[in-house]
Amino acid sequence: MKEQLHTIPISDAMANAGECPFCYIERKTEEHMMDFVIGHGASYMESDIRDMTDREGFCRAHFKKMFDYGNSLGNAWILKTLFRRNIEEMKKEFKNFRPESAGKKGGLFKKEAGSNSIADWIDRRESTCFICTSVQNTFNAYMKTFFSMYKKDADFRKQVSETKGFCLTHFKVLCQGADEALTGQERKDFYDMVLPLMEKNMERVYEDVAWFIEKYDYKNKDADWKESKDSIQRGMQKLRGSDPSLPVYQLKK
Repeated sequence: MKEQLHTIPISDAMANAGECPFCYIERKTEEHMMDFVIGHGASYMESDIRDMTDREGFCRAHFKKMFDYGNSLGNAWILKTLFRRNIEEMKKEFKNFRPESAGKKGGLFKKEAGSNSIADWIDRRESTCFICTSVQNTFNAYMKTFFSMYKKDADFRKQVSETKGFCLTHFKVLCQGADEALTGQERKDFYDMVLPLMEKNMERVYEDVAWFIEKYDYKNKDADWKESKDSIQRGMQKLRGSDPSLPVYQLKK
């Protein structure tokens, strides 16, 4: 298949797959969004961008990543307008709050949780993140591209079959995508390929972790480490996604 702009990230992911090509795609997408939100392009200085980020806010994890990114002035600008929006919303919630309508309702021995409008507002605020939403939307588009390439290109299918499989988190998404994008024999062939691939590579990482432990036995002190030296971070990635040993992503000087 001739590479196009929307297929290049998928090809890059396969070439740099490691334990999971979709972890690679997700990481690169997130890094792109970090650059967009707070990088040299200064998107945070544009009122329409700050209106979007103010509306959705950021989750705890991405606040930490934005802090580690290193653009203090950019973070301050984002926080300034985000605080103003939160304060305006908070004042409105406080004005309309009715303590008598909050708290628990019910009899002495049967309590049911009542609605607290302030808590509900905070829940809504904490349920969205501009970067999370952007990454998820882009990732979903890449997943559709993945299956388009998979259906049309035999070489790409072979490339997928030669990867080290996927982390469990992205394998779930892959299975859901396959059920939606593939039909009949396509779907059967896909699972005939990917299920043994996952079993083989989960066992491989298990053996690496097990040998890492065995290396601490005195009788194995002179034995070869084999492939186990980085098995902890690979094992964590395989089970939950994202390599925990990766360096912090920072603003490029």
